[in-house]
Amino acid sequence: MAPKAPPPPTVPTAIKGRESVQQGGQGEGVEHATFASGCFWGTEHLFSKHYGHLPQFKAISGYTGGQAENPSYRQVCSGTTGHAEAVQLTYTTGSVSYAELVEFFYRTHDPTTVDRQGPDRGSQYRSAIFFHSSEQEDLAKKVTAEVQEKYLKGRPIVTQIARAGKWYPAEDYHQEYLDNNPGGYECPTHRFYW
Repeated sequence: MAPKAPPPPTVPTAIKGRESVQQGGQGEGVEHATFASGCFWGTEHLFSKHYGHLPQFKAISGYTGGQAENPSYRQVCSGTTGHAEAVQLTYTTGSVSYAELVEFFYRTHDPTTVDRQGPDRGSQYRSAIFFHSSEQEDLAKKVTAEVQEKYLKGRPIVTQIARAGKWYPAEDYHQEYLDNNPGGYECPTHRFYW
């Protein structure tokens, strides 16, 4: 899959984040960002397509936010484990702004539906940001408020913003699913809204 440049950020915190990355250069080590926006196949595909060029980039489909240990896809689909289908991104520190990733997350799904994306229903399909630091939490809340004000007036964002907990990678056949199965199911809400 040939990478495509992500659309430029449009809300103040994300714009400022991109500008600071362009001025600051890359740091040492890696950072993680974890997002849930319905079926993880489409979420992983969109992030990989637009950010796959970043150094040390990985997008792993998996499960987080629930109680069961080592849940299987079947268990998560039952809606009884509390987990969300999510994608964990890894990238070189300073190669992209976290605020930009948060805006990208919002612009590629519908964050106003509780436990649902398109035809997919259940708590495993909820919209959620799982933050890895207090700085990520702060940025997630700022970008959420800006997206609400600019794009979703009158349609409240219901995205859960919660501390990242234990992460469980999904089974191998879920990884890069839409690259390996080009005609495979993709949730119709996984598209650009702005």
